[in-house]
Amino acid sequence: MKTKAEYIESMRKMHFELYMFGERVTNLVDDPIIKPTMNCVAATYELAEKPELEKVMTATSHLTGEKINRFCHIHQSIEDLVTKSKMGRLLGAYTGSCFQRCAGMDTLNALSIVTYDIDQKYGTEYNKRFLKFLRHVQENDLVCDGAMTDPKGDRGLRPAEQADPDQYLHVVEEAQDGIVVRGCKIHQTGAVNSHEIVAMPTRAMREEDKDYAVSFALPADTKGIIYIYGRQSCDTRKIDSPNMDVGNIRYGGQECMVVFEDVFVPWERVFMYKEWDFASDLVEKFASYHRQSYACKSGIGDVLIGAAQLIAEYQGTSKANHIRDKIIDMIHLNETLICCSLACAHEGHKEPCGTYFVNTLFANVSKLNVTKFPYEMARLAQEIAGGIVVTMPSEKDLNHPKVGEYVAKYLKGSEGIPIENRIRIIRLIESLTVGLGAVCYLTESMHGAGSPMAQKIMIGRRANIDRMKDAAKRLCGIDS
Repeated sequence: MKTKAEYIESMRKMHFELYMFGERVTNLVDDPIIKPTMNCVAATYELAEKPELEKVMTATSHLTGEKINRFCHIHQSIEDLVTKSKMGRLLGAYTGSCFQRCAGMDTLNALSIVTYDIDQKYGTEYNKRFLKFLRHVQENDLVCDGAMTDPKGDRGLRPAEQADPDQYLHVVEEAQDGIVVRGCKIHQTGAVNSHEIVAMPTRAMREEDKDYAVSFALPADTKGIIYIYGRQSCDTRKIDSPNMDVGNIRYGGQECMVVFEDVFVPWERVFMYKEWDFASDLVEKFASYHRQSYACKSGIGDVLIGAAQLIAEYQGTSKANHIRDKIIDMIHLNETLICCSLACAHEGHKEPCGTYFVNTLFANVSKLNVTKFPYEMARLAQEIAGGIVVTMPSEKDLNHPKVGEYVAKYLKGSEGIPIENRIRIIRLIESLTVGLGAVCYLTESMHGAGSPMAQKIMIGRRANIDRMKDAAKRLCGIDS
C-alpha cells in the first residue's frame, strides 16, 4: 500500500494535459488551487496507515490475499458493504470535503459484476481482462476516476440521434490491437488526482446506440486525454486568503471536463464493446453503489453540526432553547442519512460472480434523502450563525493597519473567545453552505450519482406496490 507521501510523489510523475483559467497547468502538486484537493485524496492513504483504523480503511484482496486499501477492494461480504459506509462517514468528517475515490471504487465493483454477466451470455473474456486490471490497481494502490457522465447534447435525443455524435463517448475506429474513442466525460470528481480513468456508458442503450456501449480503463495521463478544470465558487480564495477566508484551510474537492480526442485503447483494457443490452445494468449497478457512497455527506454533516454548535457558543446563544432545538434537528437529519446508507448495505446480497451488491431500493432512498437533508441542515446552520455568514469583512481587512482594529472590535462575540476563532468558524459555515465547500456538500448532494428524479424512478421500479395493495385488501376484506 502507498503512503500519503508516496501518493503525492506518484502524482508528481504524471503528465496531464490540464487547462485552468485559460492557461496550461504543468505543476499540479504545488498549484494552490489543486493542492488542497490532492491533500484530500492523500488523506485516504494517510488514514489507511493508522493501526486503529485498519479494519475500516483496509481490506484483504480476494485476488492476492494481501492487505490493500479499501478503495481498491471488491466487496466480499455484507460486512464489507457496511464498512464502506462507515469509511465514508469517517473520511467526510476528517476532510470536511469530497475525498474523490468513491466513484472509482464503485466503478470497480460494478464492473466486477457486469463483466462476469456479459461473459456468461456471450462467451467473452471481459471479466478476465478486468481482473488483470484490478490486480494492477490493487498492487499499486491506485486512484481510479469512475467516468460515467456524458455531456448528452440534446437530452430529448438518444446517443445515435445526436447531431454531434461526440456528445456521448463512443468508438470511432476498431483496429487489430484495440479501439479508438472520442467524446467527453463531465463533472469528473478528482480526475486530475487519479492514476486511472475508467469509463462507462451513461445510460441505457438500444442496438442503434451500440458504438456508445463501451467501457475501458486508461492511465489518466494517456495522450489525447485533455482536462479542463471546473470553476468553483470562491475558488481563488485559496490564493488570495488561504489562511482564513477559504474556510476549510486543509482540504477541498475538484471536478473536471475530460475530453477524449481520438484516444487509443488496447483490447486488454476494454471491458465492454457494443454489448448495448448490458449498458443499463452497468449504469444501475454503479448508481446503486454510488448512492450508498453518499454516507460521506453524514461525515461532512458532522463538521457542519460541530461548527453550528461552536458559533452558538462563540456568540452566546448556545443555551437558548430554539438554538438547541435546531442543533437536534440537524443531528436527526444527519443520523438518518447514515442509517439509510447502512440499511442498504445490511440488506445487500451476493451476485453470481461473488461480489456483494447493495439493496437497490434502499440505496436510492438513501440518496434521495441526501438531495434534501443537507440543504435543510445548511439552512439551520445559517440561521444559527446569522447574516454575518455572508457580510463579514476579509482577512486582509482584519490585518489592515487602520481598519483592522474596527473589524476586531465589532466582530467580537462572547467574552474570552478570540476574535479569530469566531471568524474561522463563520468562514467554515460559509464555505459549507454557500461557498467553496458547498460544491462538495450541497451541489454534489443534489446531482452526484444522479439527480432526485433518477432516484425516484428507481424507487418506483423497485418498490413492491402489489405487496402493499394485497396487504390493504386482506385487512379490509377485499378478496380479488
